[in-house]
Formats: sequence, C-alpha cells, structure tokens
Amino acid sequence: MIDGIFIIEFSVRAAELTTLLESRITNFYTNFQVDEIGRVVSVGDGIARVYGLKEIQAGEMVEFASGVKGIALNLENENVGIVVFGSDTAIKEGDLVKRTGSIVDVPAGKAMLGRVVNALGVPIDGRGALSDHERRRVEVKAPGIIERKSVHEPMQTGLKAVDSLVPIGRGQRELIIGDRQTGKTAIAIDTILNQKQMNSRATSESETLYCVYVAIGQKRSTVAQLVQILSEANAIEYSILVAATASDPAPLQFLAPYSGCAMGEYFRDNGMHALIIYDDFSKQAVAYRQMSLLLRRPPGREAFPGDVFYLHSRLLERAAKRSDQTGTGSLTALPVIETQAGDVSAYIPTNVISITDGQICLETELFYRGIRPAINVGLSVSRVGSAAQLKAMKQVCGSLKLELAQYREVAAF
Repeated sequence: MIDGIFIIEFSVRAAELTTLLESRITNFYTNFQVDEIGRVVSVGDGIARVYGLKEIQAGEMVEFASGVKGIALNLENENVGIVVFGSDTAIKEGDLVKRTGSIVDVPAGKAMLGRVVNALGVPIDGRGALSDHERRRVEVKAPGIIERKSVHEPMQTGLKAVDSLVPIGRGQRELIIGDRQTGKTAIAIDTILNQKQMNSRATSESETLYCVYVAIGQKRSTVAQLVQILSEANAIEYSILVAATASDPAPLQFLAPYSGCAMGEYFRDNGMHALIIYDDFSKQAVAYRQMSLLLRRPPGREAFPGDVFYLHSRLLERAAKRSDQTGTGSLTALPVIETQAGDVSAYIPTNVISITDGQICLETELFYRGIRPAINVGLSVSRVGSAAQLKAMKQVCGSLKLELAQYREVAAF
C-alpha cells in the first residue's frame, strides 16, 4: 500500500516538474532573438551574391559587416542577389551579411519641408538631423478604385500656356517630354515657385500645395543651383528635395523616385495636397537597366528588362485624388522624360505616355524661335481637360485650342 502511494506521489511530482521545465524553456526562447546571417560569395559592380539567407524577403534591407546597406532584389535557389547602396570596395568575399527584417523605408512628415535628402532620406544639406517625423515604406500599393475620386480641382502651375491649353488637376499625372535643353526642368521649377503666391493666400490646409522635387542622375552643381533658386524665392519652406546625383550609385538613382513618392504620400493620406516632380525618368530607367543586367536578368527591347513598364506604372499609380471618405487629399505627379532627337516613339517615352493622363510636348525648334515655354500645342494634351479648370478659365480658353489649330493650318499653307 505504501509503495502504491509513493508511486502516485512520484508521478504527480514528475508531471509538475515536466510542466515547469516546459514553461521555462518556452519563456527562454521567447526572449531569444535569432539573426539570420549570410556570407558574401562574390562582389563587384555594386552587386553582391550572398549565400545563407534562406528566409529573406524580396526588397528587404540587409547590412554588411562594413556598415554598408543593400537591398535584396534577386532571390535564387543557390544565393541572393543584393544591390549595394554605396561603394562596394569595403565589401569582400567571405564577409558576414545580416538581415534587418524590414523593407526599405524613409522618413516622412512636415519636418522634411525645407530639407535636401538623399534617396534613403538622410539629410545632405548640412543642417543637422531631422526632427519629429514618421517612417514610411518606399514600396506600397497604390490606392484602390473605391478610395479614389475623379480629378476636378485645378492645380495651377502659374504658366498661362499650361493652365489654359493643357490644364492639370490635383491628383493627375502629366508628363513633360522633350529633347535636352528645351526647358523641361524650367516648367517644373516655375510650377514650384508659382505656388509661393497661392500658398501665401491659403486660408486653410486644404488650399496649400506642398512640393517634392526628385532629382535623378543630375549634376551636383545643378542640384545646388536649384536649392539656391528655391531658397532665394522662399519656396523651399514648402518643398522637399530628394537628390540622387550622377555620382551616386545606380541603386540610389533607382530608389530616389520611390522615396520621394513615400514622402509625398504623407500629405496625400493626411487630407493635404502635394505635387511631386520626377526629373527625370529616363535616367531612372537607365539605372534600373544597369542593375538588371548586372543581376543577369534577361534583357528585352533596347536592353531594358521586361518589367521596366511596371517600374514606372506602380510609381505613377500612387499619384491620386482621394475620395471624401478617405480624406480628400491628393498627390499630383509631373514626370519628366528626355527624348533623343524628338523621338517620342522610343520604348521609355511610349511606356510613360501610356501610363500618364496627358503630356506636355516641348520642341527644340520652338525654343530657338524664342517661344518659351516651347510647348507644341498640337501634340500636347491633358486627358482630364476642362474638368481641371475654373469656370472663368473654361469660358476664356474653350475655343483657344481650335483657333490655334486653324492658325497653324493657314500658316503651313
């Protein structure tokens, strides 16, 4: 009888002990963080092949032993193709690579206004760190159909030729296309400068237009000159400049438009209005082509990868006018494309023309004749049209395009 009681007691204690051990082990592993580490197999031309990152996500940020960051673009069976943000000279074969567990994000908010940042959102204007801000992912889905509203409010550029003949509305995507040195950037900069007067008259947040200018592959001197122009006109106080200059690596030139768009979306999603200028998409496409070829992706037309259309479409679709239920904010996009000898039927120009809601075509011949902005009214179109004009403007400009077409017909005769 005593033996039986002893066995029962022992089994009860063993059960308690098992439960206690299980709970201790469980609690131990909940506080234990495991970092997945990979090793560099090969590195060169800004591309690192890394072995061992089995659980990595597409588009995830990684950190090398030297402190340089990169983004995982190619997920293959044997290794991961990582594009390096910065110089790859500090990375060597066998180096450790750590996952960060986060998709690339950038700072956003009103604290960004008046600042010049690089493609990763790091200030490069020498004015110290950013103050109060939130972080937003650079790659997000565009608003759905239900969340949108038809474009119906004018986005005044302050240029008579544009506002009367090719009107732009808040939430529209209007392409500026032309050869080099035809005044494409001038139209974009004038639009930012002309918001100064309108913003100073604004009585509420809904009337103010914030501006984001993304410089892709431009000279550093050009960006410095632009900052000076905006500062002298006091226009920088409502603007954000994102710069990925010609001396920056291709991955940063590829990323800059997405970073700028994330900053502009902060205003769109909080019931405010913003304008974003991408200057220019041609250089971003070239940077993306360089990266894709180095990652051994199959080339297509003009050696661009097959998804170069998606590169621009997923970005431009994020410019939208939100519905009354989702805050009535808007993001207007003015992408710039540089053509070669007026060839608008090339691959990238035709892609972007098909995505946008119209285009402003600039011509070298008109520019040299002293017609500036050198807009070819016959080729330029706004697919939103008079819906983006005030009633008074509609009455004045209703027949203007027809009269110009009739004049050109007689002049050609």
